[in-house]
Amino acid sequence: MKRNFNLCLIAGAIAATSLAACSDDKMDDNVLPQQEVQSATIEQPGELEKICSYVDNYWSSSAVLKTSLQNSTDTNFMNSQMTKIASLWGRSNPTLRFVDDPSNFNSTYNAISYSTGKIYYGYAIYYDAKSKGGDIVNAMILAHEYGHQLQYIFGLPSTSENTARPNELEADGFAGYYLRRPNGYNKTNFSEIAAAYEFAQSIGDYQTSSPNHHGTPAQRRSAVRLGFLLGQYDLNASNFDYNFFYYYQGVLNGTYKMGKNIANPEIDAYMSQYIDELKKIQTGEISAEEFKNLK
Repeated sequence: MKRNFNLCLIAGAIAATSLAACSDDKMDDNVLPQQEVQSATIEQPGELEKICSYVDNYWSSSAVLKTSLQNSTDTNFMNSQMTKIASLWGRSNPTLRFVDDPSNFNSTYNAISYSTGKIYYGYAIYYDAKSKGGDIVNAMILAHEYGHQLQYIFGLPSTSENTARPNELEADGFAGYYLRRPNGYNKTNFSEIAAAYEFAQSIGDYQTSSPNHHGTPAQRRSAVRLGFLLGQYDLNASNFDYNFFYYYQGVLNGTYKMGKNIANPEIDAYMSQYIDELKKIQTGEISAEEFKNLK
């Protein structure tokens, strides 16, 4: 990542002032170690981060980094979701920060997951998502971004293409999985998830040859549905990856009926009843409205 420096005025203990450099190298010192744990606490900002509104070159030059949203209710919701998502996978929290831009609010319509163990979440995307679909939409977006953290940690996805599609579709699957799991968001009615996901899937695109291609809207709907279905089972990240691409590659290329998932026969028996449905979602034969009403 490009290294940026920002000079911040520091008030000393004796009311003296001095200049200090705020670099991303220093910020990374605050990242929690990548160790598997059963519970996690919210990481507090380091002293340097408290005094420096440091972001990076992925955000506008007027954007500022914050440890809270506009009110404590929103902040507590996101922090609690971060802990719950990480705990679902038996891991500690990444660094969750929020990005505001008083000069250009809409410039923060983004959420970024960094390989250095950080997730930066924009004010604009948070409040737009909440206004259109409620808390579940932001829980889903955050679970998607944490899915990228799992990819960084475990070297996933196991499938590679010339575009970002497998990374993004698997992260969609991780989100669908989290929303269903009893120790996750615990939504067993898919229509609740699908209605919220219509907001997030709007970032699907048809630029299939672009390196940043994320998958078409129909493919992204199919991916979150597959993740939701796999939420029937307790899987670790690697097992999720294996099963996700076992079925999703079949959905994409139509070869899923040529073999059985002998590594997970119980899952295969369950999934076999949904394969044709997944393919119809992926091809667009199941409309967005029909998708919302799946059971």
